[in-house]
Amino acid sequence: MQSLIDQFFNIPIMLKTLPLMLNGLWMTAKLCVAVILLGLAGGLFVALANLSQRAWIRLPSLLLTDIFRALPPLVLLIFIYSGLPFAGVEISPFAAVVLAFLMNNSAYYAEVYRAGILSVGKGQWEAARSTGLSKSQTLTSVVLPQAIRNVLPDLLSNTIEVVKLTSLASVVSLSELLYSANMARSITYNASPLVLAALIYLILLWPVVRLVSRFQKSLAA
Repeated sequence: MQSLIDQFFNIPIMLKTLPLMLNGLWMTAKLCVAVILLGLAGGLFVALANLSQRAWIRLPSLLLTDIFRALPPLVLLIFIYSGLPFAGVEISPFAAVVLAFLMNNSAYYAEVYRAGILSVGKGQWEAARSTGLSKSQTLTSVVLPQAIRNVLPDLLSNTIEVVKLTSLASVVSLSELLYSANMARSITYNASPLVLAALIYLILLWPVVRLVSRFQKSLAA
């Protein structure tokens, strides 16, 4: 039992490696901000393209949405980081992660946005247009606020998944939280840094998970 504690819950090792872990956490935070903001913006753009009345816009957009939803984000990440250099395109680990997640997350966010926009009745469009608002004004001022409110729990749940997926950045040697924990493990020959990383993720995400769950229950009520 003592050997198990020493290997996985070694407090002195956790404290010794904490500065390295905090540096990794800072990189994870920067990555999350970039990926989430770009994903939300890109997802809205893709959703509008998917709902376009112009077939030459809608059909390619729907096809790309299905492709990027079907491809695992890890495959996209490795292709961008390791494959593009063969075509003469050098890309940093941070940019590779952001680009891969932008492709994947935009597709998922787009479907959430699309469901929200379709949940707003046509009467809302017609009533807004009858007041003299243009189509774009109706969309931005009337439809989108209602649509986002209707699917806000889904957007938040998807965002939590995005935060967890940032751990995949370790495969391209980006010094985020998991990569830092694995480096600390290799230096100390002890698994306690990995346990510490898991605890940090739990401390950060568990309150958000509970908040989303409570929000979903309040909407259902």
